Amino acid sequence: MFSSRYDSVMIGTQHLLCKTDQVRSLEEGAIAGGRTAEALMETAGRAAFRALRQRWPHAQFITVYCGKGNNGGDGYVLARIAHDSGLSVRLVSLGDPTTPEGAAAKHRALSAGLVAERHSNELLNETEVVVDALLGIGVSGSLREPMASIVSDINQSSLACLSLDIPSGLNADTGSAVGGAVSAEMTVTFIRNKPGLMTGKGPDYAGRVILEGLQVLDRLDVDQSLTTAWGFCLDASWVNQNMPLRRNSAHKGNAGHVLVVGGGPGMAGAPVLAGCAALRVGAGRVSIACHPDSLTAASFCPELMVKAVKDTEDLSRLLPDTDVVVIGPGLGQTVWAKAMYGVCLENTGRKVIDADALNLLARDPRTLALTVLTPHPGEAGRLAALSPKEVQASRPEVSETLAEKFNATCVLKGAGTLVARPGQPVMLCDRGHSGMATPGMGDVLAGIIGALMAQGAPEHVAAGAGVWCHAVAAERAGAAAGRLGMCASDLNPYLRELRSEIPLRQYRHGR
Repeated sequence: MFSSRYDSVMIGTQHLLCKTDQVRSLEEGAIAGGRTAEALMETAGRAAFRALRQRWPHAQFITVYCGKGNNGGDGYVLARIAHDSGLSVRLVSLGDPTTPEGAAAKHRALSAGLVAERHSNELLNETEVVVDALLGIGVSGSLREPMASIVSDINQSSLACLSLDIPSGLNADTGSAVGGAVSAEMTVTFIRNKPGLMTGKGPDYAGRVILEGLQVLDRLDVDQSLTTAWGFCLDASWVNQNMPLRRNSAHKGNAGHVLVVGGGPGMAGAPVLAGCAALRVGAGRVSIACHPDSLTAASFCPELMVKAVKDTEDLSRLLPDTDVVVIGPGLGQTVWAKAMYGVCLENTGRKVIDADALNLLARDPRTLALTVLTPHPGEAGRLAALSPKEVQASRPEVSETLAEKFNATCVLKGAGTLVARPGQPVMLCDRGHSGMATPGMGDVLAGIIGALMAQGAPEHVAAGAGVWCHAVAAERAGAAAGRLGMCASDLNPYLRELRSEIPLRQYRHGR
């Protein structure tokens, strides 16, 4: 799975992501290795209580909601420890636990003096912090009664809420919450992070996520940790280690030539955004091939080489001198656009397919080589024959499906952007913010990815590093002048900063 320099370097085990079945397998392995289910539950409950006290050190009145599964068992442990620590604890039990360890945890909580109560809004009126230990990671589909009403009451109370492992109602694998979920201020998740906490609706419900490994992974070496994971979260260390190398003696020809094909009539700005971003992350040369009607507007940036292409022959003459083609920004779906798209698709070189080019690809699907696709949920839906709602309900699966279908790297944009490629772990970016929902952001990302490819990064590495740089640049732009009203071009100075902060790991003599 991790087969090259770009795959194996600097993936910290704390950043690994596991789906539900993988987490359960790790837990079963720990039990087979000598840990007991009761000991794991006790460790989880204690870790969650520590997190509660760190986040709300002055809270004295808490209410713990416990379901019938082992998530409820974790809640019983937390309730008992909180009670023993002198807090005023109300315990809401939704029934008898379904496992022996859960039953033992409830028995100890009641033996400590706690009383199991029924849910009521009056009870919430006497609470400072709610602890959600209702369902855990096994949820799929909508919440049923009485769970749905309880979750609704908790959310409407606007009380601070701590969820154990995952907010009840949120799918740990997909980040969807079909019938709603607990809206937590903080989630303490156990053993490994789950993709559903970090993509789709997950960040809205989970709040701040704290990982507690419960010592389950201590028995695994690095290789075992990697092979038991579904994917990983991108971070600065991984990006730094995987950025393209540059020699001290490098000239612009060594940093690659990116050709952005787009800019149909009335849409000249999109390829300019992509081209400027490509320059800011180090591309040696960037050209734009646009419709003749867009030539003047597309010449806004003097560092870009802008060419008017009226037909396929004009474009074909530009391709031999190009390392990477970025096709789609402002392309449109006119006769001219379709002709330009056809030439680019027949080109055997490396390419990034974005925006309108993705819609054209959806009409005539084909396998691709050396290619990165960058769809938003609407475009992904057209590529996968799904509605945008269906895409959002199963983002991880859709990203992998598209990567397999087109034999390409797929960047599924949105909250918790996913980067999937056949045979590689899925990368997830948990950076960025809602201010990025503005025109041109996708064009900027396409330019970044194209530039990193032109500098020598493999497609999936360029996609992962590009997504992370794009998100972090947006964070910095938002911190400088506010998130709302941010424009795509506001990222450019911060992209340059990021590329400069990441060391140019120089070649040594003899390498």
